[in-house]
Amino acid sequence: MRKRRSNGRPTIADVAFRAGVGAITVSRALRHPDQVSEALRKSITDAVRELDYVPNLNARALASSHSNVVAVLVPSLTQNIFSDVLRGVYDGVENSGLRIEIANTRYNVEIEERQIFEILLHEPSAIIVSGTEQTAASRKMLEKAGCPVIQIMDMTDDPIHKVIGFSHFHAGKAMTQHLLEAGYQRVAFFSGWMNSRSKNRLGGYIEALEEAGVYDPELICEMGNEKPSASQGSIKDYHQFSAAGMGRELMLRALDRGTGIDAVFCNNDVLALGALFACMSRQVDVPRQVGIAGFNDFDYMEAAQPAMSSVRIHRWQCGYQAMQAVRSELNGEPVGERIIDLGFEVMKRGSTDREGTLEAAPLSEIPFTLS
Repeated sequence: MRKRRSNGRPTIADVAFRAGVGAITVSRALRHPDQVSEALRKSITDAVRELDYVPNLNARALASSHSNVVAVLVPSLTQNIFSDVLRGVYDGVENSGLRIEIANTRYNVEIEERQIFEILLHEPSAIIVSGTEQTAASRKMLEKAGCPVIQIMDMTDDPIHKVIGFSHFHAGKAMTQHLLEAGYQRVAFFSGWMNSRSKNRLGGYIEALEEAGVYDPELICEMGNEKPSASQGSIKDYHQFSAAGMGRELMLRALDRGTGIDAVFCNNDVLALGALFACMSRQVDVPRQVGIAGFNDFDYMEAAQPAMSSVRIHRWQCGYQAMQAVRSELNGEPVGERIIDLGFEVMKRGSTDREGTLEAAPLSEIPFTLS
């Protein structure tokens, strides 16, 4: 067996020995995977995983200045959810001397794992990563990263370093409870392909209905059960699984099946709009015959007719506070609370106002910005 570092961590030489190649070849494969054959790349990747190898560039860091890069990993660049998060990150980094580098994981844990490894090769000052359910290998690398690691947009009792977000489970339960309190009993759940956060919302929905004694698993309506995958370098973007057309199709199917639904909790706002369009096309009264609620609370939910109920989450604040946490720790300030719950709000509007008790806000009172 080859000699390990004094701290017990495997070296790039260990990886090379395990893969049966030279250290230079390993270095090239890790930095530029497109420059080696697929078979060689797999051999080296397998060796890395077997050894739990994590890059250690401290020697290089001593010879030069430490990286000023903050790596931010998000699952999509096309969804407004993460556009708002990134806006908060960039607002938080101003006048800091730090530089943001974005990685798009495309809702694929294998891609996320590879990107984390590649990011660590360049000694980032900090890492901000969406979600809390990384692979075992990803978590191990992040735990050994030697820099602040901030998980965002979710909640966990066991963060890698610090987590800033909210509970999708409790948010899903709270919206479902609102629908029950509004007088609805046959509440459906609409979704496309579901990631871990979506599944937690579904869990909250189920618990609320079970507690009320009205849970019916037949009212969980999904499309796009196939997980986004990487094949031939092509990735399906998550927005394909959350389009308005899908929400419309799910609602039409539910109406045609005669399930007797009187409300629907949609996994996101775009699906909710699609469900509304379907009801309009069938002359189904919203909210008296069917109530509709979404998740995320984008601006257009207020502008719809009727205005749409939704769960408001604090996207910009999440990105901004994550960046402030990074700056504080890099300045040597105390880590502070490891778990920061930003909470959420259930925005009750006309689309779930079955009894007509909610008063719509005048348009002049609705804040807006032009950009």
